[in-house]
Amino acid sequence: MTASVLAAGVLEDTIRAFFQGLPIGAGFALVAMSFVLTYKTSGVFNLAFGAQAFISAATYFELHVRRDWPIWSAVLVAVVLVAPVLGLLLERLIFRHIHASSAVAKLVISLGLLVALPELFKLIVDYNREQPFGAVGIIPDGTTVYRLFGRYPVTRDEIAAFVIVVAAALALAALFRYTRLGLRIRAVVQSPRMTELNGVNADWVSSGSWMLSSFFAGLAGVLLVPTTSSLGTVLEPTGYFPIVISALAAAALGRLVSLPAAMFGGLLLGVVTTQMRTHVPRDNVILAELQGPALPYVMLFAIIVFWPAIRRQVAGADPLLGVSPPPPALAATSRSRGMTIYTRIMALAFFTAVGIWTFGYANNFWISRITHSVIFSIIFLSIVVFTGLGGQIALCQVTFAAIGAFGAMQFAQRWDISVIVGMLAGAAIAAAVGAVLSIPVMRLGGIWLAIATLAFALFFHDVLVKYSWVGGSLFHGRGVPRPEFLGVDFSSRENFLILCIAVLVLVGVLVILIRESSTGMALRALRGSETAAESIGVISWRSRVIVFSVSAGIAAIGGGLLAMEERLVGYEANFDPQTGLFWLVIVVVLGTRTVEGGIQAGVAFVIFPELVLHRWLGLDGAWRFVLFGFAAISFARHPEGLLEHGKRRSQAMMQRMFARREQTMATAGAAAGTGPAIDAGSETGDEP
Repeated sequence: MTASVLAAGVLEDTIRAFFQGLPIGAGFALVAMSFVLTYKTSGVFNLAFGAQAFISAATYFELHVRRDWPIWSAVLVAVVLVAPVLGLLLERLIFRHIHASSAVAKLVISLGLLVALPELFKLIVDYNREQPFGAVGIIPDGTTVYRLFGRYPVTRDEIAAFVIVVAAALALAALFRYTRLGLRIRAVVQSPRMTELNGVNADWVSSGSWMLSSFFAGLAGVLLVPTTSSLGTVLEPTGYFPIVISALAAAALGRLVSLPAAMFGGLLLGVVTTQMRTHVPRDNVILAELQGPALPYVMLFAIIVFWPAIRRQVAGADPLLGVSPPPPALAATSRSRGMTIYTRIMALAFFTAVGIWTFGYANNFWISRITHSVIFSIIFLSIVVFTGLGGQIALCQVTFAAIGAFGAMQFAQRWDISVIVGMLAGAAIAAAVGAVLSIPVMRLGGIWLAIATLAFALFFHDVLVKYSWVGGSLFHGRGVPRPEFLGVDFSSRENFLILCIAVLVLVGVLVILIRESSTGMALRALRGSETAAESIGVISWRSRVIVFSVSAGIAAIGGGLLAMEERLVGYEANFDPQTGLFWLVIVVVLGTRTVEGGIQAGVAFVIFPELVLHRWLGLDGAWRFVLFGFAAISFARHPEGLLEHGKRRSQAMMQRMFARREQTMATAGAAAGTGPAIDAGSETGDEP
């Protein structure tokens, strides 16, 4: 009797969780199908989807909630007008010109747009992001509750979301399967040039495809707010980020090309989430988090890494495109000896002037800012190692930096051991984690490698950081001391800055040694052709494990120094996974192949907003996200970075100037040498 009652109770809970999971799964399904739609219609893995969804949702709530527009007119403007126009602008101004670029270049550009678009929207419309809006959907009285079969509660908003998702899936499936437009869209994605040979206007088809995919992004953004708790009561783009990443697990089931698989995966993810919340005990952190936001990240990582279909997938390429040329040589390798001497003299003069001002005249604020720029330069050199030398995109460098910060804190607070030892131990742990992580993910490459590392970063953020042996409650209000090392007290700002500069020099030398070593040459060979490199004896997995481990260790050293500088870990402010996305964007924009690029990125990240935007131009600090976000568009044309590109152009101009000057001097010298010869001939009576 007891067993039957228990079984009936379990069945009741299971059915209730199933119906509760369908609306959540509908939200995931809509986002996943939008991902698939964008990829099918443009070939772009569009991580900026969250930004597009936020803009439409923010427009809707700005009009309907704060300005009291009717629902129908607010939806018309936000979803039917703003979203397609935004998609058209993105296609016309950006993605049309990078169709032939690599998948990694498109990913970097979408990351830049993810950073830039929401901040630009806020600045343009003066969006009041602090004012609560109330979770108002597009259905009148959407919070009205119905009871399915008399016992399972569901709201109008949830019913509307589910119905719209099913209708959208059927409509899109019919579009691609039965219409000429769907056939043309698939053809344009595969090869616009060959499509145009058949009389199809590829530009118009591509524009229409982007407008359609952006429409679905806007629709998803508006529908998700009343049905998703992570968006809270203050609409922010950060609320869409975990939803978008979670929906990637559903999109990955269809390898970004199958709409039915994406829909099924989204619904399954929602149902599994609610079933785990209902039946799995909450007696430890991991089980508790798997019932919450961490489950989609675990599923995403597992699908990408272990599903054979993902590993076999090869991105389509335009058959009429030629082989991509190798990246241009660094400017420093082609400059003349005179130009090299001039450059070194100018650099020495600049750093001498900065050093004199810093240690002789700067106040504590600017010493702190310069110290931060040096520390972030160290962290950004880890991106130079992995992306610049390794040719891959990893989105978990911020996690490795956090490991270094926690290592410094744990050794100092828990065991009363030198914070320097803790930082080095954290770097060793991060390097080991990087090596272990690299083994399964390095087989992926391209966008799948980037997404797998992002899933790891989010899992660390939502689960591991809550354990006491990582961070737990220790990083809230616990101090991290500055070190005493080799008899020197580095507690003062000036001494600690000197220590950070010394570490930066050592790390910079290490990066140069790796670049010029056999590992660096192997990585350059692998970037050109992995098959050809392995045919001449290059062991690809060993080189990539080394570069992943070294980059992780460097990031951890920077994270430990940052904790010492701020005297606490500051995890939420410094090491959030979304912060790491902007780190990548700014380094990629300025230059990933040189130590100089990493240092300039560190200076730009810290000094540029304060000195240029705030003090000189009087602009809000959010403009740095806008400027560097849109500057990521340049990566497709200049993967070496804007500064390296500008240096090459200025170097060529100066060398031409030096060549003209030398030619002028040679001509003048020749003329001066001819003059006396003529005079001498005249004095002796010889003919000139």
